[in-house]
Amino acid sequence: MHIEPGIVEVGKIGLSYATALGALGLSAKLSFDHIKHSGMPSLLMKSVLSFLSVLVFFQVFPHHPVGVSEVHLIMGSTLFLMFGLAPAAIGLAMGLLAQGIFFSPFDLPQYGMNITTLIVPLVSMSLLAKKIIAPDTAYKDISYAQALKLSTSFQAGIVLWVSFWVFYGQGFAAESLAIVASFASAYMLVIIIEPLADLGLLALVKNSSMLKNSIFISRRVHFASENS
Repeated sequence: MHIEPGIVEVGKIGLSYATALGALGLSAKLSFDHIKHSGMPSLLMKSVLSFLSVLVFFQVFPHHPVGVSEVHLIMGSTLFLMFGLAPAAIGLAMGLLAQGIFFSPFDLPQYGMNITTLIVPLVSMSLLAKKIIAPDTAYKDISYAQALKLSTSFQAGIVLWVSFWVFYGQGFAAESLAIVASFASAYMLVIIIEPLADLGLLALVKNSSMLKNSIFISRRVHFASENS
C-alpha cells in the first residue's frame, strides 16, 4: 500500500506528518484502552498476528499499481473483526513500516500519508460497527450485509483519503480527476472479496472451542461483549 512518490511535493508533505501524528496518537489511546480491558499479553499477541497478516496482505496477495497507488487486499474489516481495533491499527502501522524498510524504501517518505489513509478509515469503520452490530451479537453471527457494510466503509475511506492526497498535491486538474476515478474504480472491486473472507474466517472459528477465551483472537468473535 503506498501513495506514489511525487504525488505530494516535499514542500507540502508536512501536512501528512501532522495527520500521521494524529492517527498514531489515536492508535496509542486505543492500545491503552485495550490493555486496561484485556491486558498487555492480549494486545501483544493480537498485534503480532495482525502485523503478520498485514505483511501477507501487502507482499503475498496480488497487488497491482493503478495510477496514484496500488490496489491491495488490505482486509481491514477482517483484521478488525478477528483481532480488535487496537491490534488492527498496530498491525497496519507496523506492516506499512516493515514494507517501507525491507521491500519498498521509496515508500518511507510517504509513510505519513499511507498510515493516515489506513488508520482513519479503520477507526471510522469501528464506529460504524457499533451502530450496525447489536451489543448482544458476537461477530461470528454477523450477516453478509453487515460484513459488506464494514468492508465498504473501510475501502471507501481509503479511496477518499487517496483522493484527498492527490487533489492536495496536484490540484483539481482534469488529469487528477481521471487518475482518481481510475484508482477508485479498481479499488472498490476489493469490496466483492473482503466480506466473503470475513465470513469465511468467522465460520472457521465459530465452532472452535480452542479459540474461545484465547488471546489469539478478539473475544467479541465468540461472545456478545465489547472486550477484545
